[in-house]
Amino acid sequence: MYADYFGLKQPPFSIAPDPHYLFMSERHREALAHLLYGLGSGGGFVLLTGEIGAGKTTVCRCFLEQIPKRCNVAYIFNPKLTVVELMRSVCDEFLVPYPEREPGAATVTDYLDPLNAFLLRTHGVGQNNVLIIDEAQSLSPDVLEQLRLMTNLETHERKLLQIILIGQPELRDMVAQPGLQQLAQRVIARFHLEALTERETAQYIRHRLAVAGMTGPIPFLGDTLQRIHRLCRGVPRRINLLCDRALLGAYASGKVVVDRSIVDKAAREVFDASEVSASMPATSRRKALRLALAGGLAIGLVVGAAAFAGAPWLMERLRGRAAMAPAPVPSATPAASVPRVNLASSPAVAASAAASGSSDAASAAPTAISPASAPPAVPALAPASQAH
Repeated sequence: MYADYFGLKQPPFSIAPDPHYLFMSERHREALAHLLYGLGSGGGFVLLTGEIGAGKTTVCRCFLEQIPKRCNVAYIFNPKLTVVELMRSVCDEFLVPYPEREPGAATVTDYLDPLNAFLLRTHGVGQNNVLIIDEAQSLSPDVLEQLRLMTNLETHERKLLQIILIGQPELRDMVAQPGLQQLAQRVIARFHLEALTERETAQYIRHRLAVAGMTGPIPFLGDTLQRIHRLCRGVPRRINLLCDRALLGAYASGKVVVDRSIVDKAAREVFDASEVSASMPATSRRKALRLALAGGLAIGLVVGAAAFAGAPWLMERLRGRAAMAPAPVPSATPAASVPRVNLASSPAVAASAAASGSSDAASAAPTAISPASAPPAVPALAPASQAH
């Protein structure tokens, strides 16, 4: 929608893993180096972990492009499998034939034996075999144990199967559990993919805009790039989501520059509001708090002034009521039962009461009040009385 407006051939911030937009930061290159090292190490496990959207799939795709032709690859996308389902999926990926069984009648051996024969045969002709499992943090403990047993498939010289586990940070905690010590001991390489730095975030945005066809200055200002990095925490997928929405917002507003206000509005649309608030610098949060407190104080002063302005009318009302009241019997009403009058009534109510009191006082005859029963006198406020 906004591509033509900004002179782009296509939207540059799609979350689809397009190899044309491949951006390899220093951390991505290190992760790729670990995968390639594991490929030539002769079997065992390689772990690649990272936050959601950190670029694990990007690294894996780049790894697949660099795998030699002598390597056979099985890629498992759905790790929520039983042990038997896993074995069947591995055979399917390697194109290994296996005996057909009735539903629920197949066993691990039905798949493990033909798989072992395939691995031995390909090893004999100089081929390597790699099993890649994505979202591996979802693997059950029994499936992880079966994977460990699969690394026992070996010759006198080397392991026959290289297994790469890709997943979120909790995968590291899973492998560190006491029940998986034997698996952990077979991990020959591991790497945790960190987020982009602020400099890399700016490079990433410029790179994608350039690939999409932008030749002039980018529409994001320097402080806007910093804000994007803070909001997205350097995670590429979050950067894509925010920049795409920000460009759309600039297009809808008829602007050619994406300023901070557009970015913040876009962030509130694609992220949780608490995340946007938490990403504000401490000085900005303190400023917002001071403004809120100042606003509350101003409201309080206005309300107090209004109540103070209405107090003379209330006191006049009290004097009128006292003048028309009959003298009570001193012993009949204890002092504690005398109702208190709220002097903080709103001005509108006070004005209405004053008008009513003036009418009553004008029509009532003066009545002497016994000193013993008269209410205590309310001291008059000289400035207010003069103003009234």
